[in-house]
Amino acid sequence: MELATRLIPFEIQRPLTIDYKGQRLLKAYVADVVCFDQIIVELKALDALTGNHEAQLINYLRATKSRVGLLINFGSRKRLEWKRFAN
Repeated sequence: MELATRLIPFEIQRPLTIDYKGQRLLKAYVADVVCFDQIIVELKALDALTGNHEAQLINYLRATKSRVGLLINFGSRKRLEWKRFAN
């Protein structure tokens, strides 16, 4: 709702195609949110983020050749947890 209110273009549950050595794979990643057709946003609701969650987003960025990603965790009891990744 907040993205729409701020007129930020976005898609939810967007399939991300994967190319390997010039060929498109049948497997596709699914991003939680893609903003401005280029920023991948992964949303979590966990006690804490781990290296596996970071690796997931980094893989999405590399496979899709996207340059920027955000990993946002709403589940931390202390505060909102987020990390920005640039490829």
